Amino acid sequence: MRDYAFPKIGRMPIDSIDQPEGMMCLAPIWTEKHETAKRLAQRIKVVLDVARSKGFRSGENPVTLVKEAQVLPKVKVKVKHHKAMAWQDVPAFYADLMSRNAMAANALRFTCLTGSRTTEVLKMRWEELDFDAGVWTCPEERMKGNEEHRVPLTAQMLEIIEPLKALKSVFVFEGQKRNQPLSNMAMLMLLRRMGVEGVTVHGFRSTFRDWVSETGKGQWEVAERSLSHRVGSKVERAYARSDLLEKRRALMDEWSRFVTSV
Repeated sequence: MRDYAFPKIGRMPIDSIDQPEGMMCLAPIWTEKHETAKRLAQRIKVVLDVARSKGFRSGENPVTLVKEAQVLPKVKVKVKHHKAMAWQDVPAFYADLMSRNAMAANALRFTCLTGSRTTEVLKMRWEELDFDAGVWTCPEERMKGNEEHRVPLTAQMLEIIEPLKALKSVFVFEGQKRNQPLSNMAMLMLLRRMGVEGVTVHGFRSTFRDWVSETGKGQWEVAERSLSHRVGSKVERAYARSDLLEKRRALMDEWSRFVTSV
C-alpha cells in the first residue's frame, strides 16, 4: 500500500476511487511483480469494503470490477519448489548440526526429524507436548490446513527438547528475548553460517518425502500423513478417521535413526 497505492491514490477522497484508479495502482506491477500485485489488490479491496460498510462510499468494489472485466493480462506463474537437501547427505549434515549449541541448531534438528514447517516448530509450547504418550499436538491455528496435527515423538526428538525444560520458557525454542520464540529466519541464517547453500528449511520436508519414496520405508499414505498433507477426497477423508499415528511412529523412528546414523 505504501509503495504502490498511497503515492497514486493516497490523497484522494475514498468515494472517488473507481476502476481507473484501481488500474493505476495494479497495472504497472501486474506482470513483473504479480504476487505483490495480487496482495495489493486484496488490501485495496478490503479498505474499500470497510469504507462502504461505514457509509463512506457506495457501489461495487472497483477491484472486483477490474478482475471481472479481465482487463489485466493473464499471468502464468511457475511454481517454485523449496530447494531441498539430498536425503543421502542428511546424516553428515545432522552430525555437523549436533556439534553446535545454539538454540537455532536445536530447532533445526527437531525440524529435520519431524518434517514440520518452520512456524509449527518455532511457536511450539510446552503444553502441546505429551511426554507420557510421546506425542506433540500442534493446534489447528498453526497448521497450514487448519487441522490439528499429532506428531509422534522419537527418542532422538526427545533428546533435543527434554534438556530445554530447564529454561522454563513459554516456548520450547526460546529466542533472544525471554518467553519469546526464535525468529523465523534463525534456522535459515544458521544454514548460511554452516555454508549450506541452495537449501531451505522447508525443503527438509521434501527430503524426508524423497527418502520414503526412494528407500521404500513407508507407505505413500503414511508418509503424506506424516507431513500433515490431506489424503483423498472429502468423502474419503470423512470415512478415514484415523491419523495413522502408530504407523507414522514406526516410520518416524526409522527416519530418526537414519538421520542420526553418522
